[in-house]
Amino acid sequence: MTDIVVVGAGLAGLVAAAEAADRGKSVVLVDQEGEQSLGGQAFWSLGGLFLVNSPEQRRLGVRDSLELARQDWFGSAQFDRPEDRWPRAWADAYLHFAAGEKRAWLREMGLRIFPVVGWAERGDGRAGGHGNSVPRFHITWGTGPGVVGPFERRVRAHAEAGRIRFAFRHRVDGLILEAGAVVGVHGAILEPSDVDRGRPSSRISVGEFDLRAQAVIVTAGGIGGDHDLVRAAWPERLGTPPRSMVSGVPAHVDGRMLRITQDAGASVINPDRMWHYVEGIRNWDPIWADHGIRILPGPSSLWLDATGRRLPAPLYPGFDTLGTLKHLRATGHDYSWFVLTQKIIEKELALSGSEQNPDLTGRDLKLLAKRIGKGAPGPVEAFKEHGEDFVVADTLAELVAGMNRLAGADPTGPAIDEQDLRRIIEERDREIANPFSKDAQVTALRGARNYLGDKLIRVASPHRILDPKAGPLIAVKLHILSRKTLGGLETDLQGRCLQPSPDGTGAPIPGLFAAGEVAGFGGGGMMGYNALEGTFLGGCLFSGRVAGRAAAAAV
Repeated sequence: MTDIVVVGAGLAGLVAAAEAADRGKSVVLVDQEGEQSLGGQAFWSLGGLFLVNSPEQRRLGVRDSLELARQDWFGSAQFDRPEDRWPRAWADAYLHFAAGEKRAWLREMGLRIFPVVGWAERGDGRAGGHGNSVPRFHITWGTGPGVVGPFERRVRAHAEAGRIRFAFRHRVDGLILEAGAVVGVHGAILEPSDVDRGRPSSRISVGEFDLRAQAVIVTAGGIGGDHDLVRAAWPERLGTPPRSMVSGVPAHVDGRMLRITQDAGASVINPDRMWHYVEGIRNWDPIWADHGIRILPGPSSLWLDATGRRLPAPLYPGFDTLGTLKHLRATGHDYSWFVLTQKIIEKELALSGSEQNPDLTGRDLKLLAKRIGKGAPGPVEAFKEHGEDFVVADTLAELVAGMNRLAGADPTGPAIDEQDLRRIIEERDREIANPFSKDAQVTALRGARNYLGDKLIRVASPHRILDPKAGPLIAVKLHILSRKTLGGLETDLQGRCLQPSPDGTGAPIPGLFAAGEVAGFGGGGMMGYNALEGTFLGGCLFSGRVAGRAAAAAV
């Protein structure tokens, strides 16, 4: 018997366990993977954190406020359902956290932030619509491992003191209910596995277990590793589900605990709200099956659909993820193209993930300095050289031939017409001759360079794509990348799982709490239909903290 069982040893689980143990409670931290996977998906992340009116923003001349952040959040979330009662409340609470104690709380634990703030998800072109009005994407110095580290240290200190016990390779198969309350978990003990983090581990059972507790906190992640579940939940508003995707998460992100917790009587809301990227590339050195990496693009690349048509305004790289996804699904093809230059790739193409950013992850200042020198970062150049989705050519004719070779690998892949592509590029290039333009993308990239952070390391100076001095030419075939579940277990502002109701008024289930992606990062979907980036890790931090403290108070 223990006070609290936490199911899932990802970031939300680590936070919840640490917060509960801080309050003197005994905790068992359960995970189906081995100890080598401690920290879950947060470990692989770039470590981006959504902060409002931070010192880093102010030093770069960015004027942010809680009011502006709320305008952006609610304009993006577009809450429109009766069951959005708790997601709305969580959104407000999280915004106050991001504008208030979040940075100081993390800093006190030793977390540090890279000084240049990124401008992610720039929006749909409307002040009151989707997107960030200002840069808010704060990269952790140390990326994902730098976010996980402070909480792993706290948890391990509690483990040494006997307050936390680990139960790795324990797969929860059900919740134990007595008299309507959750009083523990049961499941299978899996055989030991020493596979590297992220790689598939054995599912062979060698025993069974029951763990009794006064409270259970479910923090087991979403469904992004199971493409069949993603397709089953795919909403009609985003078009037809893709036939093929690449995976931004390992296979063990399988959504099992969503179903198990729902079977125990908990409400799941907004399962159709999801977040998948449209700039995925196949990892040339994969860790898990169908391993995809997201390109973090600056605004200069020319974006074409599979047939070679330019995407309409304002669907530019880095602006409106789900708006672009919806548009591309209407084309009938599962991929699209970036066309760019060496000059653009050197300044603008970054790759998401801790392993793709060794300078930031390793806190290596010498390696970091190379980002402002000539040449693209090493991992980007490695993809350009080895990645199957990259075409590099000195002439447009050679580029188109390479693009059509890649398209030919897909039986439905249409051919790109060289003359049509030349016309599109030349029309765009003529707009570069003046410091003003009717091309909204050219105007946007010039506007982006008014922000010092973008001018320094993120946005290339405007130039003609067909200028030989900017070459060689590069094309990148982009795939849909499965990633995040935005809906999930409905929770109140104490992280308590609720019974189903049409409008969020369901009663709490005694002894049952949830946090992280399995709870839609708070409330069953605090981001609504759209995310503002830097919010996934922050949602795990905030909801894990809330649930850990509330469960400790309840027992």
